[in-house]
Amino acid sequence: MTPFSIARRRRGAIGTVLAAGVLATTVTATPAAAAPPAVTCTSAKAGLAAKLSQDIAAALKGRTATTAVAVYDRTTNTHCELRATQKFDSASVVKSTVLATLLWDAGLNKRRLTDREVTLTTAMITQSDNAATSTLWKQLGVGKVSAFLKTAGMTQTVPGSGGYWGLTQITARDQRKLLGLVTNRNGVLSDSSRSYIQSLMRRVVSSQRWGTPAGTPSGITAHVKNGWLSRATHGWRVHSIGAFTGTDANYSITVLTHDNRTMNDGVATIQAVARAVHKDLNPAAAASRQLFIPPAVPQEAIPPVPETGPAY
Repeated sequence: MTPFSIARRRRGAIGTVLAAGVLATTVTATPAAAAPPAVTCTSAKAGLAAKLSQDIAAALKGRTATTAVAVYDRTTNTHCELRATQKFDSASVVKSTVLATLLWDAGLNKRRLTDREVTLTTAMITQSDNAATSTLWKQLGVGKVSAFLKTAGMTQTVPGSGGYWGLTQITARDQRKLLGLVTNRNGVLSDSSRSYIQSLMRRVVSSQRWGTPAGTPSGITAHVKNGWLSRATHGWRVHSIGAFTGTDANYSITVLTHDNRTMNDGVATIQAVARAVHKDLNPAAAASRQLFIPPAVPQEAIPPVPETGPAY
C-alpha cells in the first residue's frame, strides 16, 4: 500500500468518525420531550373508562401544575389514576388521617373519645384548625400514626417529622385507600368511627367546601377535606379529597397538586377534574353549582412550616 493510499484511507476514517460525531451530537442535543403521564382508567361499565380518561385529560389540558388523581367508584368498580404514587406535602389533608388514627387507636383500647377529643377533632376537620391538629398529633405521636398507616395499607405515606404534620408525604393512591376505609365496612375502622369521620367531613365550613365537591349532583352528599400550603419550592400545594355517597352513589375523588402560581390556580385545576368526574359518573343527574369562596388568610401555622407560608 502506498503512502498516498494510506493517507487517503486515514482521511476517510477520520471523516466517518466526524460524521458519526455530528450525527450523535445532533441527536443528543435535541431529545424528544418526555410525554406527560396518561390518565389510566378501568371499569366494569362499558365505555366509562375511556370517557373518564378522556375527560380528566381534557380538564388538565394547558394547566401547568403537577397534578395527581385517584378516583374510585364502588358501584361500577371503576378506577382512575394519574401520578397516583407521586409524593406531595400533605398540608391539611393529613388531618383526616389524624382523625382516623385517633379513632382506630381508641377502638384498640375499647374506649370512646373524650369530650376534649370531640372538641379538638371537630375543630380540626370542620374548620381546619391547626392548633387542634398539633395537640392531637402530639398526643398520638408519630409511632401511632405510622402503625395506623401500616394497618390501613397506606404504605406510601410518610408522617412529617419534628411535629411538622403538614409536611407528611402523601400519595393520591393512599388517600383513595383512606376514603375507602371511611365509606365502606372494613376491619380497620368500626362503623361508628366511619360514621363520625363522615359526619365531620360533611360539616366542613362553607368557605372550605371547594375542590372535589364542585359539580356534585343533587341528592349526593359530599364529605371533603382540603389542604393548601405555599413554600419556596413547588409554589402552592393545593389538595382536595372527597367521598360522595347517596342512594346509588359511593365514590371518591382525590386530586393533589403543586407547582401552582397561586392558590386559586390549584383550586381551579381540582374543580375542573372534579366536575368531569361527577358528570361522567352521574350522566343523567344535574350538577349542583359549587362556588369557590376564598378562605380567610391564616395568621400563623402551628407549628410553623419550614421555608415559607402557612399550612392549612
